[in-house]
Amino acid sequence: MNMNIALVPGDGIGPDIVREAVRVLDKVAEVYGHSISYKEVDAGGVSIDKYGIPLTDSALETAASSDAVLLGAVGGPKWDHVPGNLRPEKALLGLRSGLGLFCNLRPAVIYPELADASPLKPSVISEGVDLLVVRELTGGIYFGEKGRNADGSEAFDVMKYSVKEIERIAKKAFEAARLRKKHVTLVDKANVLETSRLWRETVSAVAKEYSDVDLDCMYVDNASMQLVRDPKHFDVLLTENMFGDILSDEASMITGSIGMLASASLRDDSFGMYEPIHGSAPDIAGMNIANPVATILSAAMMLRYSFSLEKEARAIENAVASALSDGVRTRDIAATGEAAIGTAECGSEILRRIR
Repeated sequence: MNMNIALVPGDGIGPDIVREAVRVLDKVAEVYGHSISYKEVDAGGVSIDKYGIPLTDSALETAASSDAVLLGAVGGPKWDHVPGNLRPEKALLGLRSGLGLFCNLRPAVIYPELADASPLKPSVISEGVDLLVVRELTGGIYFGEKGRNADGSEAFDVMKYSVKEIERIAKKAFEAARLRKKHVTLVDKANVLETSRLWRETVSAVAKEYSDVDLDCMYVDNASMQLVRDPKHFDVLLTENMFGDILSDEASMITGSIGMLASASLRDDSFGMYEPIHGSAPDIAGMNIANPVATILSAAMMLRYSFSLEKEARAIENAVASALSDGVRTRDIAATGEAAIGTAECGSEILRRIR
């Protein structure tokens, strides 16, 4: 397979971690007989420095003409002085909207070797945690009509969803579940919200097309409790924008290792943008101490969801698990007394375990 990938290294440690992900991708391509071409795109603070805006039309066009986008991180205190509409983070919003990305996938995995980092007690995570939050990105209360009355004494935010919006994100969730443990949990507030009742009706109808996947429904307040009480219950959590924003952050924190967590943002076809969930950490940029694992795992997600290369994706994930099992640690995940290695060394340890 020939893959055309747009690289958005961004700011801070972005270039450091994207570099290691590219090395791993090139190794996968070598082992499995694929070819990859890359085009680098400026976005975020680096684009502000060069062009005065966080995302140029040319950068968006380059990303749009690729098969997938791999992003590092954007932002940093260097650009705190710029107006809000020109903040580096606006590049992310511009890419998501400009590329039509409506589906956010965020896995949360607790590796046995890093279980001590989780804030949950060992008995709760003894059987492991491996779940995926599927969040709708472009609808709901964040994008609905909003405003205040004439004297400013009242405000409103409208939550609105259509059947079409729900159907397309539901299908993404069921397709993802087919690659996992075949279990989808719809998280809503159907006892109170009419939009949630539409979600239940629509997702239940879509579920009939996926008879091999189990569906259950859970109110969001209960789901937030069950995530910390019994996280192993979950496989794929499907939910709307605001609930997904909150629950994906909660899920990421129960792992205790933010430097290990990948994410994907998808549209109707196979196109997607893949990025770690952590920030740009400009204080350690270029120092060879950043953890590249989340970006490497994001590259694995790209192979799975944009190129349907399941074996290749698992090869990367297995290499990461093997490296961790063998004691490979960057500074952020090394326990007291454990030796830590650098960004490039971590990439090399993963790369050499690609089978």
